[in-house]
Amino acid sequence: MATAQRDHTAHWRERGACLRVDPDLFFPIGTGGLTQVQVTEAKAVCRRCPVIEQCLGWAMRVGQVEGIWGGTTEGERRLMRLRDDADGHLGAWRVTSTRPARSYGWKQS
Repeated sequence: MATAQRDHTAHWRERGACLRVDPDLFFPIGTGGLTQVQVTEAKAVCRRCPVIEQCLGWAMRVGQVEGIWGGTTEGERRLMRLRDDADGHLGAWRVTSTRPARSYGWKQS
């Protein structure tokens, strides 16, 4: 099963719109005007990505802190986690309106 999970992970990553884009675009440094332009450009790539949901799901599952993943910044993912904690459930971060099952490997309090 672990092998199948790794294969699935590799599969969605191979379909990412970011594959042919400089990876540095997705890891902006700073908070100034040029950084905001970089974030906007990275999110534009994400918006046209066929695996945006899988990317965001992975970032949320593993607690990815740095970079743009699934069209979200570090701060946006942090807020999603806080909202999930406050709501007492997981899954509010989904890109779609369909609520997923709670199978992300996190423990609820």
